Amino acid sequence: MAEGAGLTFEVKVHSGRRITIPRAAADLLGIGEGSRLRLHVEGNRIVLKPVRDALWFAIHGPKVVYVGLEELEEGSESEQCKR
Repeated sequence: MAEGAGLTFEVKVHSGRRITIPRAAADLLGIGEGSRLRLHVEGNRIVLKPVRDALWFAIHGPKVVYVGLEELEEGSESEQCKR
């Protein structure tokens, strides 16, 4: 159900204090099986935020600059020569 500017869902706490993240919310945030979430308690609220790793940022993050393989190799050789 939509409420305000975001989505709001009511979920049930199952045995072992487990909850299921609704598919619409998980799909919207790119959360799948094995995804890591950070749980934060704010007063009487629980906030879950996806934890993004380097691989996620490489695939989905903003692209600042493109570096070709040749340029990467040149930089690597240059750094190795300095040592």
